[in-house]
Amino acid sequence: MTGPQRERLAAAQAELLRALLADGAVPPGFDPERVRVEKRALLAKRRGIVAVLRPDVAAELGDRFRPLFDGYAAAHPKEVGTRFREDAARFAEWAIARGELQPPKKKRWWRRAT
Repeated sequence: MTGPQRERLAAAQAELLRALLADGAVPPGFDPERVRVEKRALLAKRRGIVAVLRPDVAAELGDRFRPLFDGYAAAHPKEVGTRFREDAARFAEWAIARGELQPPKKKRWWRRAT
């Protein structure tokens, strides 16, 4: 494979990733329905992992969790090298900043003597 071929392949792969993980357009040569199905599956997987890692957030949001997370995910694709725990924490911070979640109560490191 030549250098220009590699560059074209890398550009096509980046375009496909944008279509799958962000709100990018489906690149030419790909079946839009298949890309839509895979995009939905990847979003559900990401949402499910966040719900497992932060059950407190999912429970507090209840029925609002899915639409809120889906909106968050569309605007905040998971960054390369980001761990899922970091992704879950960022979603919680985003939800707190929007007023959808109560800020966590500060834990005391000391206790009063009784």
